[in-house]
Amino acid sequence: MIPETNSSILQFPLIGKKLPDLGEFSVYWQDDIKKIKLDAYKGKWLVLFFYPADFTFVCPTELEEAAENYPKFQKEGAEIVSVSTDTAFVHKAWHDNSPSIKKITYPMLADPTGKLCRALGTYIEEDGLSLRATFVIDPDQIIKTYDVHDNSIGRSTDEILRKLQASKFVKENKGMVCPVSWRPGGKTLKPGPDLVGKI
Repeated sequence: MIPETNSSILQFPLIGKKLPDLGEFSVYWQDDIKKIKLDAYKGKWLVLFFYPADFTFVCPTELEEAAENYPKFQKEGAEIVSVSTDTAFVHKAWHDNSPSIKKITYPMLADPTGKLCRALGTYIEEDGLSLRATFVIDPDQIIKTYDVHDNSIGRSTDEILRKLQASKFVKENKGMVCPVSWRPGGKTLKPGPDLVGKI
C-alpha cells in the first residue's frame, strides 16, 4: 500500500502525473561519478529504465540493447537514464568489467535508498531491488506511458521507442490518436461521432 502522506510518492495510476522533485542523485556517466537532478531534463523527453541489479543476467542484455539504440532515442529528442538500487561505484565497476555495459553512454542512476523506486512504485521492499519498469516522460515531466513487470521478463527496446514516438505524436497533434502497433508515418485517427461503429 502506498502511503498517502508522503507527497514524493505518486498515487496510482501514474499516467498524467508529474515526476516528483526528489533532489539530486548520483550517476555513473561519461567515465565519472556525477550528481544530477531529473528536473534537468525538462524540455526533453525522458525514458527512465528501471532494472533490478548490476552484475545480473537479463539486465545486461536490456541495457546493451538500449545502448545500441540510444542514438535513435536522441534523434527523437529523448534521453535515457537507467536506474537500479546499486551505488554509482557499483555501476562503475560493472561498466569497467562487462563488455555489454561498456557500450552504455547514457547516465546510470544510483538509487541505493530506493527513493526514486518507491516514488514510482517499482521498489520491492523485501529485496531492496527494483522491478523491471519503463517510464516515458514528456518535456513537461508528465508521465505518458509506463510498464512494470516480473523481473524474469526482458523488455524490447524497439517497443519502448515505438511508445516514445506515439507519445510524441499525440502530444504534438492534439485530438489525434495512434491505433494498434502504430509507427511514424502510419495511419492515425481523429476520434469523433462519424467514426462510431465504423472501425
